[in-house]
Amino acid sequence: MNGFTGESIAVRVRGVLSNIRAAAEKSGRDPSRVQLIAATKTVSVERIREGVDAGLSLLGENRVQEALPKIEALARTQVRWHFIGQLQRRKVRSIIGLFHLIHSVDSVELAHEIDRRAGEAGLVQEVLLEVNVGGESTKAGFRPDDLVHLVATMAPLTHLRIKGLMAIPPPTVEAESARPYFIQIRELAQAVAAETIPGVMMDELSMGMSNDYAVAVEEGATLVRVGSAIFGARHV
Repeated sequence: MNGFTGESIAVRVRGVLSNIRAAAEKSGRDPSRVQLIAATKTVSVERIREGVDAGLSLLGENRVQEALPKIEALARTQVRWHFIGQLQRRKVRSIIGLFHLIHSVDSVELAHEIDRRAGEAGLVQEVLLEVNVGGESTKAGFRPDDLVHLVATMAPLTHLRIKGLMAIPPPTVEAESARPYFIQIRELAQAVAAETIPGVMMDELSMGMSNDYAVAVEEGATLVRVGSAIFGARHV
């Protein structure tokens, strides 16, 4: 079994992809603009392989120490890895070059450290800026009111490319309750884009997880991070 009863990982993957397509079409969006990231925190390599065999091509990890052996074990596959968890500055060096996209740049200081380490490695690291959309003291991220100004201060970093925003709304019982936060992030991205800051793109919106990804897609998500809806409940 795969950690849940009655459905295989392959069935779950097909169901999530179908829901993404339906949500995009409902809102008049091109479904091909939405990518599924399978969140693999606490998921074994064996189960991840099952997901890859079912068509997963983007994998997201939250923890550096957990990600590194998985990346090595799956090195022969065609998957791309995204870093989706909180990133400590002291661990930046160990992940540069391994992740196609870092979703969780939550401070100017972290942006500078990524730029420095990417420069040492001779590459440009693509990132998203994490926004604390609910103003929660327990979450990291930029304040929405500060974002446009701070983006301009990070734009000159030559080894860091800002591709968009990431957000995790406050916990809600109903997925529909997250919609105002997703709308806020979409509008914030539009406000940043309107400034036409050289080197800054707002092409990607990483928002929506297993409980609310369909609503996020309806409101403009281009990347959804789905774990338990694919792999079953986490075993920490």
